[in-house]
Amino acid sequence: MALPIATVEPLKLAAVALAGKGHWITGTAMIAACYAFSLLIVERLFVIVKPKLLSISWFARLWEGFVFARARLWRVLGLRPDRDSSAPSPRPKHTQPFSDRRSPGDEPQVDTAKAPTADAGQFDRRAF
Repeated sequence: MALPIATVEPLKLAAVALAGKGHWITGTAMIAACYAFSLLIVERLFVIVKPKLLSISWFARLWEGFVFARARLWRVLGLRPDRDSSAPSPRPKHTQPFSDRRSPGDEPQVDTAKAPTADAGQFDRRAF
């Protein structure tokens, strides 16, 4: 994650210098492009490394708090409906073809003696 920052930050400084020499439109456009590039690259890298980051307990707690605060803010501002609301979901519930879906009784049987136990600090990461 340091690589995009290390490559874009010098370009931002060059853009400020360029704007300081009187080319303020070019400098502003260059700064906007640098921010957009770094945002897109860092966001993509975060999506890739997120499962590993969530395996770190302090980051998982921090991320859980962030997601909770974000959802609460969306509810307060009315920008996004609750997940528990009766409104239909914009995405399909089933991603597999109809013939490949399992019926409720077809779940694979798990030997509970060998099944891993859930850690008390764990939470369902798929919800995030």
